[in-house]
Amino acid sequence: MISRYQKGSRMSQAVAYAGIVYVAGQVADNRKGSIEEQTLDVLEKIGALLKEAGTDKSKLLAVNVFLPAIADFDAMNSVYDTWIDPANPPARACVEARLADPDLRVEMTAVAAI
Repeated sequence: MISRYQKGSRMSQAVAYAGIVYVAGQVADNRKGSIEEQTLDVLEKIGALLKEAGTDKSKLLAVNVFLPAIADFDAMNSVYDTWIDPANPPARACVEARLADPDLRVEMTAVAAI
């Protein structure tokens, strides 16, 4: 059975299938916030989607981080490292990439077990 969460006309914010939930790219609501504020907002959105799908951050399998300015790497990690479950860190990639809105400082996707 496939479950879709926060469905829109173009995409779902998360899709669960076969015990795995795939979280779409999440960005901050406050596009004028600092990298730290935007990172926390993104992680909280991921956490809420995981909860809606019946899982949590301890079950994260993979996270992809997209930064338009790789110079924000350390500041993003200062928030990420306090949010992530240190006993169960996921696999992760972090790349520099231009995002859809120039005010966005970070975007993340995630995959978790249910």
